[in-house]
Formats: sequence, structure tokens, C-alpha cells
Amino acid sequence: MLGALDRRQLHVLLLLTLVNFMNFVDRQIVGAILPLLQGEFSLSHSQAGLLGTVFALMHSCFTLPLGVLADRTSRKNVMAGAVLFWSGATFVTGLVHSFRALLGARALVGIGEAAFTPAATAIITRSFPAAVRARVQGTFNAGMFIGGCVGLGLGGVLAARFGWRPTLFIVAVPGILLAVRIARLREPPVAAAVGVPWREILRSAAYWEALAGGCCVSFGAYALIFWGTTFAVENKGLSLHDASVILGVNLGLAGVLGIVAGAWLADRLMRRVLWGRAFVIVAGLLLGAPFLLCAVHTSSKTLFLVSFFLSGFFLSWYHGPLTAVLHDMTPERAHATAMGLYNAIVHLFAVTWAPYATGRLADHYGLTTGMDIAAGTFFLGALGFVAVLLRIRRASKAATASANLQSPTDFESLSAAATRREAQ
Repeated sequence: MLGALDRRQLHVLLLLTLVNFMNFVDRQIVGAILPLLQGEFSLSHSQAGLLGTVFALMHSCFTLPLGVLADRTSRKNVMAGAVLFWSGATFVTGLVHSFRALLGARALVGIGEAAFTPAATAIITRSFPAAVRARVQGTFNAGMFIGGCVGLGLGGVLAARFGWRPTLFIVAVPGILLAVRIARLREPPVAAAVGVPWREILRSAAYWEALAGGCCVSFGAYALIFWGTTFAVENKGLSLHDASVILGVNLGLAGVLGIVAGAWLADRLMRRVLWGRAFVIVAGLLLGAPFLLCAVHTSSKTLFLVSFFLSGFFLSWYHGPLTAVLHDMTPERAHATAMGLYNAIVHLFAVTWAPYATGRLADHYGLTTGMDIAAGTFFLGALGFVAVLLRIRRASKAATASANLQSPTDFESLSAAATRREAQ
């Protein structure tokens, strides 16, 4: 998928992908143990949804300042501190004995995880050629997808066997060890330059359109992941153990295959047209959302699993090209800031409200309605990235008229310049 890599590149990519795996194990494991938490603390759907909301709210508040900090200081040190902090907070979550304390512990996990992705994606982009940007970011995001699915699948198995508290203790330990390894990482050098203020990034019209699309996609994805196991238990007749394992394996396999396919298609198409990466995002969303609606409404368990798999495959095309598009539009010195700003806005206006809003709908109209709304947001997200695609396409026509493109790397540079030119 990536061609020849030297040892340093391979080490950076594998280490950060592994950490991203643990990032999402810790993040999504609450979805697997949610029925047990609801039973112990006597929680309604909307109260349980607050566990996801408070996590996302803290994540959104801290991801921008911590992304700026990573650009201005050491991305490696920011990552190491983040991993240590969220792993410790996950361990503490297993010690709480009240719903308020549970909310507080999940808030701390959100703060820790806010710092990791902006710094990690910036280091990965710096470590590889621009021509493979979507593929290396896709590999990194494969760790996210596998970790989220392991959190849902293995978390349910461990919780059913040992209880939810020991399960949290178990998943906290690897992160503490990985934090030590990150602290020893050799950070790739970044050319000295004045940092780009986040307000400058917001002057890009294409960036705003990507934000609008990302908010819609993230709302649907987080609602689906947070409530997916509970939906399968309540509406598809599966046990907690079976729902966790089946959905975890199904979504994990579909997600990894989809991320690989989407990232490869994005970089491949980018060699032909400057808007290729944005096109792959749009195509994946429009292909995946109908299969998700089919999975929600079918009464056949077989069709449910097949449709769920296909929706996960196509919707996961989004992940690798997204980071590549955001980095294409911004200077290298601002890559962590751009990702931190994106995460801050998306989490604040979409992810923060997805679990609670879906739970609120479930209390009044049933969880099926909540899942329908989540599926519909993927169609809306596609519209946002259609706007990005058209903007890059218009700008590229003017830019290519006076440019002599010799290689895919020239395409990458021209894409960034054309997008920024259109936003001015």
C-alpha cells in the first residue's frame, strides 16, 4: 500500500498507529459497557448519553489549545503527556461509585485524548512524501478503527466475564507503557517558521465547508458507535456478548478494508485531478449511508450484518483523505493547529451532542429513530465535501493554466496553493 519505507518512517507510523489503537479502545469501550453502567447507576438513555457528551465537550475545549501548543513546542512531548493522562483517567474511571464521579472521569479522558491526534497527524505528514499523504494517514486511522471496534467487542466480552471496573483497569495499562515509548521517539525536524494563527486558517472558505461536512459526518458516526451495541441488544435480539463481538468484528474488518481502499483511491485519483481526495470522501459517504439505513430497518439478522458491513466499508473511506485534504490546505507549521481547530469545532458542535441527542430521541421515539437521524447526517456531510470539491476544482483550473506539472508532488503543492488562493 505504501511502497518502500525506511526504518525511521516505519517506526513512526507503526508506533503512532498503535497508540491511536489504544486511544480508541479507551474512548469507545464505554459503548460496550453502557448497559452495565445503566443498570448499576439506574440511568435513562439520555443520562447515559451524557457520558459521551461530557467526553466530547472536554475534547472540543482542549484540542485547539493543545494543537497550537504542539506546533509551537514539541509534538512528541505533547503526545507522551496526553497518552499518560488519558490512560490514568481511564484507570480512575474504574474506581468511581457515583454517576457524577463517572462523568468527571470521562471528562478527564476527553482532555487527555484531545492532545494526541493533532500532534500525531502532523508528525506523520512531516515524515512522508506528500504523494502518499492519504495512505499514511489512512494507516494511522486504521488504528483508530480497529481500536474502536476492539473497545466495543473485547470490552463487552471482558465486562460480561469480569465486570466493567476490571475491564477499565485492563485497558488502561498499555497506554501508560506506550507513553514512555513515545517520550523516546525521534521527532522529525520542522523548518523554522512563524506559527500560523488559527484565525488565519478560518479565513479559508474551503476549510469552513470541510468543517460543515465533518460536523455532519462526526455526529452520525459517534451516535452510531456510542449506541450501536445497545441498539443491537434492544432491537435485533442479540445478547450483550454477541452484539459486542459481532459488531466489533464486523465493523473492524469493514473499517480497515474501507480505510485502505479509500486512502489508496484518494492518492491514486489525486495524481489525475486536484480534487481527487475530496471526491473519494463524497463517494464513500453517498455509497455507505443507504446501506446503514438498510441495516437499521431490516428484520433479517443476515441482511443486518451484511448491510452494516458494507456501510462501514464505504463510510470509512472518509478518514485518510480527510486529514490529507486539511493538510493540503494549510502550511506545514500549522498542521497540528489545523487539525486541532477542526477537532475542536467538530466535537463542540457535533460529537458533543450526538450521544445525548440520540438518547433523547430514543426516550421519546425509540432508538430506531435516533439511528435514522444518524444515517441521514452522512448525506448532509457529503454536501459539505461536494462544496470543497467544487471549490478546489474551480481554483485548480486557474492555477494549472500557468503551471507546469511534472509529478504527483507538483499536484500536491498546486492543490494547497489553489485552495488557499480560492479562499482569499
